[in-house]
Amino acid sequence: MKKVINKTVNLELVGINGNAFMIMGVFQRQARKEGWTQREIDAVLKEAKSSDYDHLLTTIMNHCQLIDEDDNHSKLDSYDH
Repeated sequence: MKKVINKTVNLELVGINGNAFMIMGVFQRQARKEGWTQREIDAVLKEAKSSDYDHLLTTIMNHCQLIDEDDNHSKLDSYDH
């Protein structure tokens, strides 16, 4: 599967509650924090929701890349996982 847009967020999904809404919410919050436009976020989420759960997870994962592990752990602490 190709990326919807050629961008990634600094986010590791391992350890996050596997609920689809939680995954999309965590992705959306991080994308906003990193300066993504609402149009970019909506494009990824629209594609993610276009099929089943596996497609959602694959789409979101294709737009995540862990760059700063220490920073990511502090973000995860603020989420209920």
